[in-house]
Amino acid sequence: MAFSSITRALQRSPLTSELLGKLDQQGHLLLNGISRFPKGLIASALAQAQQRPLVIITATLEEAGRWASQLEAMGWDTVHFYPTSEASPYDPFDQESEMTWGQLQVLADLLALRTSPEPPTPQALAIVATERALQPHLPPVSALAPYCLQLTLGQGINVKTLAQQLATLGYERTTTVETEGQWAQRGDIVDVYPVASELPVRIELFGDELERLREFDPATQRSLDTIDQLVLTPTQYGPVIIDQLRQQGQLEGLLSDAAQEGLDNGILPEGIRRWLGLAFANPASLLDYLPDTSLIAIDEVDQCQAHSDRWLEHVDEQWQEGRRQKAEGRREDGEDGEEKSKIQNPKSKILELPKIHRPFTDTLGDAEVFPRLFLSELSEVNHGGLNLASRPVPAIPHQFGKLAETIRKECDRKYAVWLVSAQPSRSVALLQEHDCPAQFIPNPKDYNAIDKLHTQHVPVAVKYSGLAEMEGFVLPTFRLVVVTDREFFGQHTLATTGYVRKRRRSTSKQVDPNKMKPGDFVVHRSHGIGKFIKLESLTVNHETRDYLVIQYADGLLRVAADQVGSLSRYRAASGQAPVLHKMTSSAWEKTKGRAQKAIKKVAVDLLKLYAQRAKLEGFAYPMDMPWQQELEDSFPYQPTPDQLKAVQDVKRDMESDRPMDRLVCGDVGFGKTEVALRAIFKAITAGKQVALLAPTTILTQQHYHTLKERFAPYPIQVGLLNRFRT
Repeated sequence: MAFSSITRALQRSPLTSELLGKLDQQGHLLLNGISRFPKGLIASALAQAQQRPLVIITATLEEAGRWASQLEAMGWDTVHFYPTSEASPYDPFDQESEMTWGQLQVLADLLALRTSPEPPTPQALAIVATERALQPHLPPVSALAPYCLQLTLGQGINVKTLAQQLATLGYERTTTVETEGQWAQRGDIVDVYPVASELPVRIELFGDELERLREFDPATQRSLDTIDQLVLTPTQYGPVIIDQLRQQGQLEGLLSDAAQEGLDNGILPEGIRRWLGLAFANPASLLDYLPDTSLIAIDEVDQCQAHSDRWLEHVDEQWQEGRRQKAEGRREDGEDGEEKSKIQNPKSKILELPKIHRPFTDTLGDAEVFPRLFLSELSEVNHGGLNLASRPVPAIPHQFGKLAETIRKECDRKYAVWLVSAQPSRSVALLQEHDCPAQFIPNPKDYNAIDKLHTQHVPVAVKYSGLAEMEGFVLPTFRLVVVTDREFFGQHTLATTGYVRKRRRSTSKQVDPNKMKPGDFVVHRSHGIGKFIKLESLTVNHETRDYLVIQYADGLLRVAADQVGSLSRYRAASGQAPVLHKMTSSAWEKTKGRAQKAIKKVAVDLLKLYAQRAKLEGFAYPMDMPWQQELEDSFPYQPTPDQLKAVQDVKRDMESDRPMDRLVCGDVGFGKTEVALRAIFKAITAGKQVALLAPTTILTQQHYHTLKERFAPYPIQVGLLNRFRT
C-alpha cells in the first residue's frame, strides 16, 4: 500500500474528474505519453475514484508480471495475476497445472463476487492478464459456477455427497493429504488441499453439520487457525467439458476404449481442453466473468495486436492442418479405409474441431460493453487522446546535490513530490544535507500528515521494498513528481519475469493488527512471548501512529504497527496457555541460545559429513582436448562473464579427483544450458556416457534438439527418453 497516498492525490486532482467525465461520455479514453509506473498510478486512481474493479490487458506474460508487482502497492485489496498459455487451443496436451490452478483461483473469486449479497469494497479487486485472456478459452459462466463448491460454517453436509463432489472436481483420494488436489477422510473429518490455497483445510463435521474449518500443516498434520468459509474449485476444466459432452451424447465417439476405461476409473484423458468448442457453442473469455462495473485498461494496444497476430498465425495453421486431416480421412473412408479403421478401433474418429480462435480486433470489440482505457508510452498526436507528457526525473545516481536542486525546483513550482525508497530515512538525510527539507512518513496511509507537508511544499518520503520495477517521473499535467532509488542510488529491482502463481495467503501465517484479538499470544524477536491487549493510537512529535500493546510479565510493550515484522504468532503443540516472559529477564535469551546451539550442532554434523565426502576419491577428467575448444567456439552467442566463470569452475571440479558437488543457479535464459553442454562434451570426449535429466517432457525435447544440433559435427550419439519415447 506504499503508493496509496499517490493514487489518492491523483483521485483528488481536477484533471481526474475531467477524464472520468470523458470516459463516462465516450465509453473509452486514450492516454499517451506515460511510462509503466505512472500508467499504473493513473489507471488505479481512475478505477478507485469510481469504485470499479480494474483489469489490465498487456501484450506478454512478462509485462503482466511487472504490472502485477506495481499494482500490489497501489491501494488494491486484492491483485490477481491471471496466467495464459502460448499453446494452441487445439493441442492434444493439457496446459501446466500451475497455470490452470492460477486461472481457477481468479475465476473462483470472480464468481464469489457475483453471488455475494454485499457489494464489493471500493478498492476490492485488480486483475492483470495478457491479450490471450480475451480469446475464448473457458467454459461459460453458467457451466463452471456449479463446479465451484462453497462451504460455510453451520452448513448441512453429507459425507458421501461431499466425497462424490470432490471426485467430480478432480481431487484424488489419499490416506494422507500432502499436496494440492488431494483429499482424505477419517470418520467425520475430511482433509482437502484446495488447488488455490497455501495450506490444506480440515473440514470437521458434527453429524451432518459443518462445525469447524481449520487450516493444517501438511508436514505435521497439526491443525492451525480456523477460517469462516472455503471455496473449492475443480482441479482442471476437464470435468466441466466431459460432463457437457456426455449430456450431448458426443463423448462416446471421442474416446478410445482405453481412455473410456480410464475415465470410468476417475482418470481424465489428456488434452480435454481441445474439445471446448465441441462442448460449448460459445466458449467464454475472461471478460464474461468480470463484474459489469469493471474498467478495462489496455496497455500498448499496438503491441497487443502484433503479439496476437503472431499467435493467431500459428494457431490457424494448426487448425487448418486438422481440417486437412479430416478431409483426408473422409477420402480414405470412401475407399477401403472405413472398414479397416472399424476393425482396428470401432470408436476411432478424426474430428474437425470448431474454430474458436478469433482476431484481436474481434476480441477487443467484446470489451466495448465495459469502459475502456488505452494507455501508451509514446505521444501519438495523430491518434488523438490526451498527452500527459510524463518525463523521467533528470538525475544521475549518487549526485545527491544535483538531485536535491532538482527537487527544490519542482517544489518551487508547487509540485507535490514523493520519495519512494527502500531506505527512506537515509534518502531524507541525504537531501537535508543539501538544504532540501524532506520528511519520512512511516505510515503511508497517514493522509493528514502527507497533505500538511505537501501544503508546505515539503517532499514526502514513503517506504517501499517490493519487487516492482520503478523509475522516477515528472507528471506536469497532475503537478506531481515521484523520485525512486534508481535516481538516488542507481538501484534496479531484479524482479523475476514471467508467471509465478501466488496462492491465497494462509490465515495461520498472517500477523494482521486489525484481526488480532485481545488475549492472542505473540512472540517478539527481542522479548519473547507476550499477550496482545489492544491496538491504540499515540501522537508523538506531532505524528500519529498506531501501536500494538503487548503485555509481558513485568509490564507493557508498545510496538508500532509499521514494525509488525518484529512479531510472529505463537504456535504450540499443546492447547495450554504459555508463560509470559519478562522484558527484564534473560529467559528469552537463554531460549534463543539453546536454539542457536542446536543449529550449531546441525552445522557441525554437516561439516563432518562434507569432511568425509572430501576424503572420497573420484574420477579425474583430463585437460581440454582440441575438440573442446572447437565446440565452445561454435556457441552462436557471446558468452557472458558469469557463464565463462561457471564453465571454468565446473571444469576445475571435473579435473579434480574429488567428487563434484556444485550447483549452477541462474534465471531462465541466463545460459545455464550452455554450461551443462560444455561439461557434457568434456565427459564424452573422456570416454564417459552422460545422462541429462529435465523436469518436464517439453524441456527434454528442447534439450534433445539443442544437443543434437551442437554435437552434429562430432561422432556422438544423442538419444531421447521420455513418456512419449522409450
